[in-house]
Amino acid sequence: MATAPRIVLVHGGGTTRRFWDRLLPLLPDDALAVDLPGRGQHPADLEMLTVDAEAASVVADVLAADSASDSGSRPITLVAHSSGGLVVPAVVAALGGRVERIVLNAASVPPEGGCGLDCMNERHRGLVEAVLDAAATNGTSVLTPVPSTDPTVYRKAYGGPLLDDETAAFMADPVRSVVDTMHHYRQPVRWSAAADVPVTYVRNLQDRPVPLELQTTMLGRLPNPGAVEVVDLDTGHIPAVTAPEALAAGILSQA
Repeated sequence: MATAPRIVLVHGGGTTRRFWDRLLPLLPDDALAVDLPGRGQHPADLEMLTVDAEAASVVADVLAADSASDSGSRPITLVAHSSGGLVVPAVVAALGGRVERIVLNAASVPPEGGCGLDCMNERHRGLVEAVLDAAATNGTSVLTPVPSTDPTVYRKAYGGPLLDDETAAFMADPVRSVVDTMHHYRQPVRWSAAADVPVTYVRNLQDRPVPLELQTTMLGRLPNPGAVEVVDLDTGHIPAVTAPEALAAGILSQA
């Protein structure tokens, strides 16, 4: 019997592995949620953090999980949310054929050789480019603002129905909402490195930060867009939090 893949979860911007807390109980026990560098369990200098360094951290966590497991090296289903998609191609390349499937949830897919800026809506991209340009001119670096701990700030931030009190507090918790790098948004990404891996793209129909039109554009940039399985969820940007059962079903549909 074929060995079931280990599910590896990569969070998006401004959060940590704790983003997946509501989803993890719905996945196999050995699912692995990782912290990208500078967040959660992986202290690092965020100011000049690169996509390659983030991908290397994911690979290191996978290898550590291999060492701690009785079954050792396993096939992988790699799941990424939002800007977590930027690290996926480099992780696939580094793991040398172990990634059997990719699941992207409103995840960043630049054009070949493009960068995270190509995955933002035009207004947001303009603001981020201006900040990064100013920092480069001044010889400084820039991080994202310190996130608010006021749950009301999060109620309508993601699109979809307003978050209830418990869910808004869940997202406002400093174990999840953290300062993040902005430097990695200008790092080149090459999805050709993952061209041979089947992809499921989970679109969020009511997404505010990454509108549906942009999600559709990004899945069209994948190496084999005609072969991409598309799953639509009637949610805002964070179904791992607001609709974990539906997202789990999409992840496990071909497990």
